Amino acid sequence: MLRPLASSLIGIILTLLSSLAAQQTAAQPLSAGIAQADPAAPIQEQAAGGMQISWEVRSRFRLFREERDFQIHVAAESNQSILAAEQALELQSDGRGWARNAVNRLCIDLGGHVSEPCTRDKIKESYLTPTEHPVTVRLTGAVPVGAVCAWSFDDGDGPRSTTQDCAEPIDFRARYGRATNATVDVASGGDAPQRLMTQIKVRDILIAGLGDSIASGEGNPDRTVALSDEGFCFRSYLGGAGREFYRPSRAGYKGGRACGTSGSLDTWQQYGALWMNAACHRSLYSYQTRAALALAVRYQHIAVTYLPLACTGASIPDGMLGSQRARECLTAKSSAKCQGTVNGQIAQLREVLAAARHRQPDRKLDLVLMTIGANDINFSGLVSDVIVDAATERALFRRGGLIGSVDGSRSSLERDLPQSFARLRTALRPLLDNDLSRVVFVSYANPALANGGAPCHGGKAGFDVHPSFNADPGRLATVTDYVESEFLPRLKALALCQSGVICRDPGGDRMTFVEAHQAAFADHGFCARAGSDPEFDRECFSAKGDSFVSSIVEAPQQPLACGRGASAFRAYLPRARWIRDANDSYFTAMTYPQAQSSSMQPSDIHDATWGLLSAVYGGAIHPTAEGHAAMADAAMPAVAAQLHLNAADAGDVTGEPLPPLTPLSPATEPPPPPAIPQQ
Repeated sequence: MLRPLASSLIGIILTLLSSLAAQQTAAQPLSAGIAQADPAAPIQEQAAGGMQISWEVRSRFRLFREERDFQIHVAAESNQSILAAEQALELQSDGRGWARNAVNRLCIDLGGHVSEPCTRDKIKESYLTPTEHPVTVRLTGAVPVGAVCAWSFDDGDGPRSTTQDCAEPIDFRARYGRATNATVDVASGGDAPQRLMTQIKVRDILIAGLGDSIASGEGNPDRTVALSDEGFCFRSYLGGAGREFYRPSRAGYKGGRACGTSGSLDTWQQYGALWMNAACHRSLYSYQTRAALALAVRYQHIAVTYLPLACTGASIPDGMLGSQRARECLTAKSSAKCQGTVNGQIAQLREVLAAARHRQPDRKLDLVLMTIGANDINFSGLVSDVIVDAATERALFRRGGLIGSVDGSRSSLERDLPQSFARLRTALRPLLDNDLSRVVFVSYANPALANGGAPCHGGKAGFDVHPSFNADPGRLATVTDYVESEFLPRLKALALCQSGVICRDPGGDRMTFVEAHQAAFADHGFCARAGSDPEFDRECFSAKGDSFVSSIVEAPQQPLACGRGASAFRAYLPRARWIRDANDSYFTAMTYPQAQSSSMQPSDIHDATWGLLSAVYGGAIHPTAEGHAAMADAAMPAVAAQLHLNAADAGDVTGEPLPPLTPLSPATEPPPPPAIPQQ
């Protein structure tokens, strides 16, 4: 009989204590209640009246100095693929490209140097080792009209509070490496106040881009060359007045356009295309940049620090593990700055990581995007073998070692590439904690397929920008089959440690391999054409290979047979072909590779060598911006999986009703916590 009585007494006592606690809580001002919230207390999901705290990192693609450049992509990629966004931006820019202005507003300068610190939206930040990130917080959902929000943010150094209309967002800078507990008390008329809580912690992801010209974005200058409607003379290797030909000149160039007239190479180069990095023909349109940018667009709770290192011309020995020759010089208004060589990408990456870890010991490399191997098997030599048709040029190219063969390439594929790949693995392991699954290897696409995988037929179409070019059908078919049946499968085996490829530790050495884009490229090789192609292409790039005026009397004034001006060409418009042909290369970049060896740098800008190089060194047989966007789309699932980002965009939000507020007299009201600095 005593036990029920004791239970009743205990129940009465607990009820009285609970009532007293409720009265004390009701007597506290709202700000005091927030300030005393335990930041370490576990958050439990409760009903929140249809409201929630939403937050996002602003300007979270940290390569961009200005938020406006990032917001262009946020708007374009809303609920659609990177490819669809690229096509929309191409139309929006009238084919001039979205990167033409953004390239001058980066945290990496045109010489490839990281700006430390980098001023982003008027605030100086360390690019490689950020200490804080700009965050916007807002109350979303069924927010009552006119509701007042009392916000508090605590990152462990004491709460910062502010009160304002719930319709207004709050901007603050979240400390990197710390969680900030955010609490908001929502008061609306006579309704019971509502409390919501969430935790804000920004994850800054460091991504490096490595590889060759496919990785760097070759063929897609951030600002294309501006062409003149008038002709510019090039000599032929055979010499003589009858061996001259005219192609569009560079707009703005005031020097002599006829062969035999003088012209300064430095002056000529001032009117060339602009690249994110001229030495490597590195471009913002590369699939690596687009994938890193898309991560930042799609995942609002992260920031992406991106380090582009890929370089046109790189092979594993020369470019990845060792230095390589630069592609082009960085041209200033008065002169060209030519570094001549580019340090090996692994050495550059190692140096950057060492500097970052000196300031932040726990800073790690989260992911590597990589494409490499084509230069190791002399793919450019195979391209030359296919398209250089005239006997004189073929003899000169062969003498210079610029024409390759399938047999020679196959020998490198079977012997040299596996050895180089093993050395590359050894170099990458310590940078990625012996986990090479964090290397997302994006494979090449076969550039010579169309109509569902049928090989391109060859011919002069797309290559008549130079008189010696003609894609030989027989040689083209041989190379196309070799790429499809031997090179691409072997590259996959090397990356995945399969099909006889022996890796020291298959579990740790196996890379993440991406090839889903290859099926899409089977309809979009260099020979693909469609009625939806830009009007200029349909009218001026002849399917018969007679796009240019041959008369040296008429061509200086009008080099195009269609009668239109070359200035009407737009490099960044949707096309059926996702691979640039030689005509595209000339009209997009018209590159004089001034950083090449002295034997390939004639002083006369009308020299036959420049005429030939300008047609291919701007990215012939490389993906367009659309092609790179398709590659980025293919890479995104693997990238997100490796970074475990599936739930990164979800916030932990809780809600609980507050007791009714009891006003205090001014004498007893405590001072408010420090206000949150507004930006």
